[in-house]
Amino acid sequence: MAGTWSLVNAESSPCPLRVVQGVWLACRSLPTDSALAAIATRLDPEPGTAGVLTVAGAVAVGKSTIAAALAEELRALGRRVEVVSTDGFLHPNAVLEKRGLLDRKGFPETYDLDRLDRLLEAARAGRTPLEVPMYSHERYDVVAAPDHIERPDVLVVEGVVALQRGFGDLAVFIDADPDDIEGWFVARFQDLVVTAADDPASFYRGWIDLGPAEVADLARAVWRGVNLPNLVEHIDPTRSRADVIIHKGPDHRILSLEWMDP
Repeated sequence: MAGTWSLVNAESSPCPLRVVQGVWLACRSLPTDSALAAIATRLDPEPGTAGVLTVAGAVAVGKSTIAAALAEELRALGRRVEVVSTDGFLHPNAVLEKRGLLDRKGFPETYDLDRLDRLLEAARAGRTPLEVPMYSHERYDVVAAPDHIERPDVLVVEGVVALQRGFGDLAVFIDADPDDIEGWFVARFQDLVVTAADDPASFYRGWIDLGPAEVADLARAVWRGVNLPNLVEHIDPTRSRADVIIHKGPDHRILSLEWMDP
């Protein structure tokens, strides 16, 4: 089961799903809080270069949704924006298996952070187009052919490892009660299993014959065996690199912003 756990801690979201530059967006509506507008106005990239806004937090905490909403706020300010998920920077499954890391997929050592560094250096240097590795959530592996995007004014990078290094010009960490995040993860997992019944390619199809309670138990085991340890040991400590922490309530509402340097 440990090998299975490692494959379900990627940043999937409940259906219906859509993909924007490799980011999976949840079906819940995007937040429009003035708090996000306040964050967007803090980033003022120099002409000819790309500013970098990073968004980190636990699996299922809502990084993709917040990143997409921040991108919309930036576009409202006249910025050209692209959103990139750190999932694309995971090492391929074959590499992880060879290194004995497949069971830890989603932990920092399973990502090619140097490649992410190179992408951001190229964006800041004004080079275009930019090569962005992509990740398939149906295959649960990196796609062989990368995407290519024109250099934006702002590159929003979201993912569990987005703050593992000082990648961003403005760094955002999303905080919520771990019990709430577990509940969000379980609900998302259950949704993915339900929708897998109509998707023969879905990784979650192997569990469609389980009852709702059994699926919930499996999801909780995944959370407590993989995602919670990753949060405690590797993700939560990166909040020290954040410029602002978004505190969320149990209903996903933004409760407050905590600026580290007001």
